[in-house]
Amino acid sequence: MSNEALPLVTVAIPQRGSFSRYLALARFDHATKHIFIVPGLILAYALRAPPLHNTALSIIVGFASAITIASANYVLNEWLDREYDAHHPSKQARAAVQCSLSPFVVYLEYVAFAVIGLLLAWPLGTFFFLASFVFLVSGLIYNVPPVRSKDLPYIDVISEAMNNPIRLTLGWTIIDPSTMPPSSLIIAYWTAGAFLMGAKRLSEYRDISGTVGPELLHRYRRSFRYYTAESLTVSCFLYAMVSAFFIAAFLVKYRLEYIVAMPFIAVLFSSYLWLALLKNSIAQRPERMFRSKRLIASLALAVGALLFTSFVDIPFLYDISKVDFIPVD
Repeated sequence: MSNEALPLVTVAIPQRGSFSRYLALARFDHATKHIFIVPGLILAYALRAPPLHNTALSIIVGFASAITIASANYVLNEWLDREYDAHHPSKQARAAVQCSLSPFVVYLEYVAFAVIGLLLAWPLGTFFFLASFVFLVSGLIYNVPPVRSKDLPYIDVISEAMNNPIRLTLGWTIIDPSTMPPSSLIIAYWTAGAFLMGAKRLSEYRDISGTVGPELLHRYRRSFRYYTAESLTVSCFLYAMVSAFFIAAFLVKYRLEYIVAMPFIAVLFSSYLWLALLKNSIAQRPERMFRSKRLIASLALAVGALLFTSFVDIPFLYDISKVDFIPVD
């Protein structure tokens, strides 16, 4: 199919965007993604057992900071992607595509969210503030030329997945501002995020290329020019394997009981991949992932297993993990 044969996207542009349209750029409905902060809270408490002073307030302020900085990134994302989103079946309905918005107001909104987010982060400690700053910078790397990593195949997945270990670190440093999460846990969380983002792209590729052809998909995102359904599936498998390896390295080093949670984590990965292979999957819209009963059940089991193994000792695991060889005589 040639570019000339593609259907043209026609968008009616009003004269001016309303206040609600500008606010829609911030995507507050995506706040559910900050659930990935919660494991950082749990693991920091389980492994570090710090004194908890004003923890409830710190958690509220920490979430508010993370949501605000994420909103700054979303404002930038929607504004700079408006010409590309016009070629996406659902994203063409976004405010930046449908409305005539003032660049000055959009960038002012971005700066306001960024400054508020960093101001909220400052009282929570040096590590939390640095993680918040990296969170903001990651949005620039992902969206802004000349880097604009979202246009680079595989780098787009890895750079977008960076938000996962950042959220883990935010949760960890709320509870224990004096340390950072172990590197094995950061890498495990990062590659788990890459699995989620790879599955999202796999679902988009299958749906859009299967209905309107790959050419329109290439117009929406340059990185898709280098992807196939097969390469995206294999990459998801690779990300999941690497994540499982570093999860295992973390649990063996820090708390052997976590090995009991591994089967439930594997089921969670499998459930998400199953969702990604469905037509019009919610994997394309991670903010709606909690609408899947199967995914919620898998997530509940995994979180329940992590909570149980965080606070309940299982001594026999240490006995069976000792090096032992069966004699032949």
